[in-house]
Amino acid sequence: MALFRRLLGDVLRERRSELGLTLREVSGTARVSLGYISEIERGQKEASSELLASLCDALDVPLSRVLRDVADAVAVEEGAVPQPTPIAPRPQRDEVVASAA
Repeated sequence: MALFRRLLGDVLRERRSELGLTLREVSGTARVSLGYISEIERGQKEASSELLASLCDALDVPLSRVLRDVADAVAVEEGAVPQPTPIAPRPQRDEVVASAA
């Protein structure tokens, strides 16, 4: 169960970071104490289904997506699937390509 809590916290923190939100902002929107959200993100506390739904609303992410991401992370931890390889960003082209006329 500690593995699930830790990975759930990682997924929630990653989503919050992607959105550029602070714990304080999520706390206000979700109406949950900042300290409690912090403990959830660190895997120290379990989130009830109601709290998790509130956090998902505050992070504008479907609960199904959060659970899928956690399930994928658990599979990696268990060695059931290989670690995903990050996709390199596509290089930006500064040059203007002239079209044939």
